[in-house]
Amino acid sequence: MKFPDEVLDRFEQVMREAMEANEPESSAMSLATVSDHGGVSVRTVLLKAFDARGFVFYTNTRSKKGRQLANRPQAALCLLWKSIFQQVLVEGVVEPVSDKEADGYFSSRPRGSQIGAWASLQSEPLDSRETLESRFLEFEQKFANQEVPRPLHWSGYRLVPDMIEFWYGKESRLHDRFRFTLQNGEWERQRLYP
Repeated sequence: MKFPDEVLDRFEQVMREAMEANEPESSAMSLATVSDHGGVSVRTVLLKAFDARGFVFYTNTRSKKGRQLANRPQAALCLLWKSIFQQVLVEGVVEPVSDKEADGYFSSRPRGSQIGAWASLQSEPLDSRETLESRFLEFEQKFANQEVPRPLHWSGYRLVPDMIEFWYGKESRLHDRFRFTLQNGEWERQRLYP
């Protein structure tokens, strides 16, 4: 369900402030997923799109996170911008993006990243750096003088929030926190103690 305009406006404002402050990797976010056994895994991915439908990131669907999302399509995100002392937390369900969206984003990537998507068996054991570089050269030769197609095992995911929280750091730890939660088909807004 589309979330309130206030959420979209707040997030766009925070991202704009982070970019204006030259926050390194302002689109970096921690992504937490759930394993088959109920454990939790976390890693950093890049936010590639955001709109009223949710937060989009891309990866190898055969990777550890891809397998976890296939089995339990729930996740949490944390975006932290130290230079502006702000944070956004997001929780919700994850769904695949359309092939059209994935193709569009893949075609915008640098050629080396496109070939890397073919060369890397992400999250699998690797015996040496040379093996990875050899695989890269193999696919570089395979796609010489042509566009690199998107591998079927490489796509995007959209986290559709049922909770999003904005944290604004203040002096004396009197931070401002605003949480938006989807309850019975309606979005509720709460101010929280820091």
